[in-house]
Amino acid sequence: MGACLTLSFSCDEVVNQISQGVCINVGYICELSKNVVAMKKDMEVLKKKRDDVKRRVDIEEFTRRRERLSQVQGWLTNVSTVDNKFNELLTTNDAELQRLCLFGFCSKNVKMSYLYGKRVVLMLKEIESLSSQGDFDTVTLATPIARIEEMPIQPTIVGQETMLERVWTRLTEDGDEIVGLYGMGGVGKTTLLTRINNKFSEKCSGFGVVIWVVVSKSPDIHRIQGDIGKRLDLGGEEWDNVNENQRALDIYNVLGKQKFVLLLDDIWEKVNLEVLGVPYPSRQNGCKVVFTTRSRDVCGRMRVDDPMEVSCLEPNEAWELFQMKVGENTLKGHPDIPELARKVAGKCCGLPLALNVIGETMACKRMVQEWRNAIDVLSSYAAEFPGMEQILPILKYSYDNLNKEQVKPCFLYCSLFPEDYRMEKERLIDYWICEGFIDENESRERALSQGYEIIGILVRACLLLEEAINKEQVKMHDVVREMALWIASDLGEHKERCIVQVGVGLREVPKVKNWSSVRRMSLMENEIEILSGSPECLELTTLFLQKNDSLLHISDEFFRCIPMLVVLDLSGNSSLRKLPNQISKLVSLRYLDLSWTYMKRLPVGLQELKKLRYLRLDYMKRLKSISGISNISSLRKLQLLQSKMSLDMSLVEELQLLEHLEVLNISIKSSLVVEKLLNAPRLVKCLQILVLRGVQEESSGVLTLPDMDNLNKVIIRKCGMCEIKIERTTLSLSSNRSPKTQFLHNLSTVHISSCDGLKDLTWLLFAPNLTSLEVLDSELVEGIINQEKAMTMSGIIPFQKLESLRLHNLAMLRSIYWQPLSFPCLKTIHITKCPELRKLPLDSEIAIRDEELVIKYQEEEWLERVEWDNEATRLRFLPFFKFFGPEWQVSYVR
Repeated sequence: MGACLTLSFSCDEVVNQISQGVCINVGYICELSKNVVAMKKDMEVLKKKRDDVKRRVDIEEFTRRRERLSQVQGWLTNVSTVDNKFNELLTTNDAELQRLCLFGFCSKNVKMSYLYGKRVVLMLKEIESLSSQGDFDTVTLATPIARIEEMPIQPTIVGQETMLERVWTRLTEDGDEIVGLYGMGGVGKTTLLTRINNKFSEKCSGFGVVIWVVVSKSPDIHRIQGDIGKRLDLGGEEWDNVNENQRALDIYNVLGKQKFVLLLDDIWEKVNLEVLGVPYPSRQNGCKVVFTTRSRDVCGRMRVDDPMEVSCLEPNEAWELFQMKVGENTLKGHPDIPELARKVAGKCCGLPLALNVIGETMACKRMVQEWRNAIDVLSSYAAEFPGMEQILPILKYSYDNLNKEQVKPCFLYCSLFPEDYRMEKERLIDYWICEGFIDENESRERALSQGYEIIGILVRACLLLEEAINKEQVKMHDVVREMALWIASDLGEHKERCIVQVGVGLREVPKVKNWSSVRRMSLMENEIEILSGSPECLELTTLFLQKNDSLLHISDEFFRCIPMLVVLDLSGNSSLRKLPNQISKLVSLRYLDLSWTYMKRLPVGLQELKKLRYLRLDYMKRLKSISGISNISSLRKLQLLQSKMSLDMSLVEELQLLEHLEVLNISIKSSLVVEKLLNAPRLVKCLQILVLRGVQEESSGVLTLPDMDNLNKVIIRKCGMCEIKIERTTLSLSSNRSPKTQFLHNLSTVHISSCDGLKDLTWLLFAPNLTSLEVLDSELVEGIINQEKAMTMSGIIPFQKLESLRLHNLAMLRSIYWQPLSFPCLKTIHITKCPELRKLPLDSEIAIRDEELVIKYQEEEWLERVEWDNEATRLRFLPFFKFFGPEWQVSYVR
């Protein structure tokens, strides 16, 4: 039989379940009106609770740098969802209530009322549930420190991409812990630092926090700590009142636990990280500090050995930025405006600050006359140009920050020269000495040291620019020059105090209302023909008249009323044939330069200048005599190079009578005069530059040089000596000198050309500080250093300071040195027409400055014949060879 399934139910239980379901379902309809009222009331309470919670969250997030709790955010989201459902229910509420009948106990459409009533009940429960969850003790928590706060910046930046990538590489790849960015005011350092800050937001760099602080000229430790504290969520009224030591400890405790980047903008002196509480960056903690400054000295004090200079824009970049500021419509306003605009942009010399301000000033100028006027104003007295009141005070901060008062007048003096003028350092120092900015009473050596120190201060402050090629020259940025002229005129209040009108086509001395107020005047590079009249310049100390090629005559009266004049520079006036004897009236004159003039003789009145200390007579192609020079009793420096008149026997006698002579730069054409000079110990001690031209040795053919401590440069051209030696008696009799003693320790430059008797230059072993060597057109030279001769002077390693070596047209040259040399400073080697030179003294193991070295050559076949010690040496140095075609010409030293 099959199985039987039996089911048993309790009748009461079934009836109970059915009755409950019926009651609930009926309640959805019967209780609808009451439920809707309750829902609206509870929803109103929930919204108020939501608003209270949201207000607490907003306040804490905004004022206390906190972040809302996830459960709070979830609750607010749920309330928002319920609110939307509630509003949706209310849209049909009136219609649903109208369906009810029999006093609300029934409906005209039972099904629709039932479904709506059920939704209301469920909504009521959900509202009640959310309301009970909305009682929070705390709604936010302290946020993790924001990794970076992006800084506002112009949408388009011109000309910084390469620099930005270099700095980024330093920070992320090269491992530099502290990076210093320096440059002149207005060059874009802050913009670059801002881009670095923002770049951290674009890159996943692994740093916990990036902090930006503006330091400014007078650093306030309390304020800087406050700025750092805000980024670390340490700020608040209570923390603001804590002493600096405790604040430093708090900062250290936070930063010591993470990798950070600290960006310090605009620092003027060393910022002590320890005092701030900032852990010192190291490879171990991986932290970084980047700062901007106008002073390279500050970089050194911040322990940055290799700071990065932020330079002005290149001409094409400057023009691009200027066009953006001026605008396309203005540039198209007249066919001539673009060309004029380029000239205006050129006046800014690539300085972004000036390009921005002047570009914006010219943006509304659409008449060509306005642009021509702008060029005139910028060329004559730029301080009066609209917008300069924004530029010059910013640049003046660098001047104000010069700590030594002695440095400031030296800086202002540099503004006397034309735009972009290359100033020789030593000549500049001579001017400063004569003006009294530097005291020369103790010794010239000390005065020169002070002068070079001042130049260094100005270069490191970015107020002077050192020439990249010729380190003996500096120049001044054009906008910085305008700032200096503005300061020199008492911020424009006394323009006649310093009159500078250079290269403006003057044909006569400008009209001056009050000559007695003029202290310095520069009229260089004009077309002045005659200096006449008798201006009463009672305060005038410097008068620059260089390169007025049309200057023919100076009247007898001109010098009568300039009693305080100490510097008179007439060099480069190629038409000037004589000076009036009344030059004797310049009773205070200390410096006189007549180089490149057309005079045959010096005026007799010159001998009466008892205070004259510096006299330059270079390249005077008609000068026949300077007899009577011994009467200039205070003369300390005489320069007579490449003039028709060279040193002769009588002049040697006269020069020995000058008791105060310290520097002698001289050209010689006679072997007898050479011998007489080199046998005059006091004159030998004065020699700084020695030029031998056409000297034919009449006896042994050997030029023997004595010990010359001050000799700096030697030029030997078309001379017949077969050998140059250091005086043996000096070597043997100097009991206090070792065999390694070098007797030409100041000699830095040697140029030898067309000397067909010389076979070697072994004497250069005694020039340890040689930086530049040129040997040209000397057909018998076989080796620069002869091995056999050098062996007698054991222990001397040559060319340790050599930076530049040029060898040209040396048919017999086989060797520079017989074994590899270290060349720690070498930057360039020029080799042309030296067919027998097969081997260079280079080795793969030597420590040479690879990043700067360039080896220039002209013949491909010569390079193919170069012999290498080994493959490693060839692979190391071959990339430094640069081919220069036949159009490259050797430039001779004049």
